[in-house]
Amino acid sequence: MPLVALLIVGVAVGFLASRILKVNMDTPSTIALGVLGALIGSLVLRGLVMLAGIGAGFVGALLGALVLIWAWKTYAK
Repeated sequence: MPLVALLIVGVAVGFLASRILKVNMDTPSTIALGVLGALIGSLVLRGLVMLAGIGAGFVGALLGALVLIWAWKTYAK
């Protein structure tokens, strides 16, 4: 199913991109452009989401450590 969705999105994106940039291309080239663009875009987006997840985990760990240190200093005395 993801392959079919990729092809459908690729066709639509290739058509839109060629119209926005005012490039005259034949249909197979437009489809290939859209499918390759969808593949590249999905890989880049997955990489960015992964990096954001790692960054969010780091920030969460830092905030947790700060709260624990604050609680220890406040209530352990």
